[in-house]
Amino acid sequence: MNAEDRVTGKPKASRDPRASRQRLLWRFRILRLVRPSRVSDDSPAGDDSAVRRRLGFSFWLAVVWLLIMAFVAVCAPLLPMADPTKVAFSGPREPPSLDAWFGTDALGRDVFSRTMYGARISLAVGGFAIVFGMVVGGSLGIVAGYFRGRLDQAVGFVFFVLLSFPALVLAILITATFERSMLVVSLTIGILAVAPVGLLSRASTLVFAEREFVAAARVLGARNGRIIVRELLPNVVIPMGALTLLGMAVAVVAEGSLAFLGLSVAGEDAISWGKMIVDGAGLRDLQNATHVTMFPVAVMFVTVLSLNFAGDRIREYFDVKELAF
Repeated sequence: MNAEDRVTGKPKASRDPRASRQRLLWRFRILRLVRPSRVSDDSPAGDDSAVRRRLGFSFWLAVVWLLIMAFVAVCAPLLPMADPTKVAFSGPREPPSLDAWFGTDALGRDVFSRTMYGARISLAVGGFAIVFGMVVGGSLGIVAGYFRGRLDQAVGFVFFVLLSFPALVLAILITATFERSMLVVSLTIGILAVAPVGLLSRASTLVFAEREFVAAARVLGARNGRIIVRELLPNVVIPMGALTLLGMAVAVVAEGSLAFLGLSVAGEDAISWGKMIVDGAGLRDLQNATHVTMFPVAVMFVTVLSLNFAGDRIREYFDVKELAF
């Protein structure tokens, strides 16, 4: 008992349980374990109304599918599958069976093996394209948003030119001018992703550049390079990284669109989902052997759906706002 308690003879009042709970939640927030919840004045002190953000079972289901497809794409040559380029593996246009799970195409090639091998080019092109867009567009956006002025105007002009130029025409121009290798196709789709990613990083940089921690770094004499790398980049990477899976889904669909136009990766050994869909798009295949197109479409659809769903859940988890430019 303190001096006041000894004089009055009354014991010290017990602590308010609601205030103790708030202090505990703030301590956990500092430790980054849980997020504090807003407790309304009407709710009782013992009512736990904390709402924690959860990714959910569907998110992990999508992640498992993506991991399986990534494993198949990397380890396809080591897996016990038929040669995807072997002609007359079985009879032409045979339906799915125990020997050929997805059936065969018009040349008697195993559709299951070709679908698994097709993940290699489709996912590689989509992943490299969005990484290129993140690195180039993100760097230009951060620099433009931080320095502003004429540099911001010049970079912004480049972004709006890329957005104004028809994407399909630009893709046709690049792929028709250069050899249609996987690098060229990936760079083509990556160039189309530079402007949207750059505008997102620029908008995020404009927001964070006015925060107190950036002003404190300037007052302490930090150079521009250190402020960009140590202060701005970790904060700008979060919204950009949350949209990476969404951008990869768009890139996979873009590769399929180029394949439908005959502008995807060239070569008989270059198998992708888009090229498989084109191979089975003939009238005879669509009428009598729908499995030739159905299975590649289904695998591509589930993969793109998983990328979109997982990316959207990550965006909601990190509370990344969709910015309007």
